[in-house]
Amino acid sequence: MLVAGLLGAGCRPESSVGDRQTAAHDLVGQWRAKVQFRSGAFTAIRDLEFAYVYNSGGTMMESSNYDAAPPVPPAYGIWRKTGPNQFETKYEFYVTKAPARLEDLTGGGGWLPAGRGVFLERITISDDGDSFASTIRYQALDQAGRAAEGGGEAEGRGVRLRF
Repeated sequence: MLVAGLLGAGCRPESSVGDRQTAAHDLVGQWRAKVQFRSGAFTAIRDLEFAYVYNSGGTMMESSNYDAAPPVPPAYGIWRKTGPNQFETKYEFYVTKAPARLEDLTGGGGWLPAGRGVFLERITISDDGDSFASTIRYQALDQAGRAAEGGGEAEGRGVRLRF
């Protein structure tokens, strides 16, 4: 009986047409986007890219091609559907400050905390579900959680990663 059940499960189609159509209008999965800031501290960066992972439970993670300059961890956040093909995400990352002296780095001080950044992104997925356009608002916060210089606004264009 167990063998028959396993064989039956292996012979089922991976997903129905309805499931694929619903997934095409969902944010769940991995995306890659080109992001261009039009104001704030990141305006001069012309090759900024974000990689996103959206989980079905409403959490997400973002990493950029600049996470190592200066070294910062990925951003973690939440997302929600706001309408047909419309989504809102909020994600945060920790900002670090460069060591003042080489001795600070070699003595184990490293890149110490300097605050955090908060992104609020509004996303519109294309009708085919394979791309998106977004607007992003970035707010820089100091270690006490107060607004700091460097915030700005950006636009993003993303594509879904598929096999």
